[in-house]
Amino acid sequence: MKRKKRLAVFDIDGTIFRSSLLIELVEELIHARIFRPGVAAEYERDKQRWLDRKGSYESYIDGVVRAFRKNLKGIRNADFLRATREVVSAHQSRVYRFTRDLAADLKKRGYYLVAISHSPRTIVGPFAERMGFDKIYGLMYEVDEKEKFDGIILFEELMLDKAKIVRRVLDKEKVTLRGSIGVGDTESDIPFLKMVDRPICFNPNKKLFNFAKKAGWRVVVERKDVIYELR
Repeated sequence: MKRKKRLAVFDIDGTIFRSSLLIELVEELIHARIFRPGVAAEYERDKQRWLDRKGSYESYIDGVVRAFRKNLKGIRNADFLRATREVVSAHQSRVYRFTRDLAADLKKRGYYLVAISHSPRTIVGPFAERMGFDKIYGLMYEVDEKEKFDGIILFEELMLDKAKIVRRVLDKEKVTLRGSIGVGDTESDIPFLKMVDRPICFNPNKKLFNFAKKAGWRVVVERKDVIYELR
């Protein structure tokens, strides 16, 4: 009987990639005039408040998500894919050293690597594939008979719940949680981090940091060229 591989689950945005794939994609869709120029104004206030440290990153990213979903309907899939290729080409190497090296080390040690993101699957896929991930999950959006987006998210209930995705992987693949590792950066990652043997909170936001300290989880921070742990 084939031995089960140990599981390693990584969030992508802000955990491996040093930004958000969705933010970069929306900016490219605007730059390429696939989205109308005024779309940027829909989240500009939240962006500026975040940059000025007067508002939260969560409010900023929520604004980007709303703008993306509001303006996606009617966009041609071919144009969308062209924009995703541009983003991946420009940003493929803009990753954190800690998580990049951790993923590479775990791959060499025979772990089954899973990437989970709430960015579109069409951009998460090529980004994570180049890093050797075995299974990749991202949001999928329905395309109509004219090859245009209709605004519907496929399998939304599953794709927005990272713990459900991990359970699905456990059911479908020959993997085990024994010796498993999980890496996340926000409180939305807590449910799947609870499932693994070795949760790692990497550059966590305040809510995840507070939870991690109470739970005794490992907290790692990468700032400029320094990687250190908070105890």
